[in-house]
Amino acid sequence: MIYQILLLGVFLGAWEVAIRRGWIAVFLYGQPSGIWSKGLALIASGALFHDIGITAWETVSGFVIGTGLGSLAGLLLWLSPTAARVLKPYLAAINGLPIISLAPLIIVWFGVGLASKIAVASIITFVVAMISAYAGTCEIDPDQIRLMKSLGARHVQIWRMVIVPGTLPWIASILRLNVGFALIGAVVGEYISSKDGLGYMIYYAGVIYDLNAVWVGIAALMAVALLMYAVVGLLERRMRGAS
Repeated sequence: MIYQILLLGVFLGAWEVAIRRGWIAVFLYGQPSGIWSKGLALIASGALFHDIGITAWETVSGFVIGTGLGSLAGLLLWLSPTAARVLKPYLAAINGLPIISLAPLIIVWFGVGLASKIAVASIITFVVAMISAYAGTCEIDPDQIRLMKSLGARHVQIWRMVIVPGTLPWIASILRLNVGFALIGAVVGEYISSKDGLGYMIYYAGVIYDLNAVWVGIAALMAVALLMYAVVGLLERRMRGAS
């Protein structure tokens, strides 16, 4: 931890010195002291916490909805091998499609409010969770399934007692991955159409060449991501312990 803080301090110090000595242009890179002042000003006005709250709500909502429904859909596909075979090429196509390219359509369908940003984050995380969860069901030891069948277990019972618990480690790994995807979905939605949130703040600050504000927004996004990763890490350990 000490070395990490020291590395950050050295980097920021070198950056500040380079700006003050004119080695690099402040309007192209911003300035650590200016970033600090801008951050304090945005905190004092309440604008920063407002934008953080908007983006965090969109990210968490999209993460929960998309990951939850996607994981459930992936698990349910195991119950119907026919449906899985039919949907497989579609899943491959959707997985290869940059879901962010659908953002303009989603904005049109859901409007310019919070719903459209949550929808973008939900769709991105849904696809990832569904594919990963179904892949997990396919990795279950077939001997366990044969044992349950020999004991007279029905298909649904095998799913509930073997498939779901056995896939929990896969779902746990999805959580950490989907934090980033949910944040990307929320921010991209704000880039396209919004007047609130960190994505809009960064976009607008970039348009007017306020690089210090851009860096404040980026730092805030990193803080939101780190907090979500910490919460997801706790949940992931619980899920792996339960499996």
